[in-house]
Amino acid sequence: MLGNLPSAFFSGLRIKSMTPQICVVTVPYKWFTRNPFRSTYFACLSMAAEMSTGALALAHIYGRETKISMLVLGYESSYHKKAIGITCFTCNEGDAIKSAIDAAVQSGEPVVLKVKTTGTDKDGNLIAEATVTWSFKAKK
Repeated sequence: MLGNLPSAFFSGLRIKSMTPQICVVTVPYKWFTRNPFRSTYFACLSMAAEMSTGALALAHIYGRETKISMLVLGYESSYHKKAIGITCFTCNEGDAIKSAIDAAVQSGEPVVLKVKTTGTDKDGNLIAEATVTWSFKAKK
């Protein structure tokens, strides 16, 4: 992660668990991620949210014969509670991501998909919700 995503590395983002369907990414509450209001800075929460969706996409692209490009086209989020501890972002849309990538390969056209992820604290309370809009395109 240090070489490709240094800001995520220094922020302490970690993939806690991952299957082809679900990815959980954690972001800690520490000096480097804290804002002046004593909560996790929204940009660090956003990085974790994007990573939880993007890691699933990368996993479904990895090892394919056809090269796939992926690009974030949009990002929407809402925050419901102060993040004052470890926040876990969970994306369970791996099957939808795989289907979108398959469609991009089959059609040769870009496929756009909105992928949702939710951030919760250690007690399961909702901290944030995010939707990342991805574009997948088969390279020629």
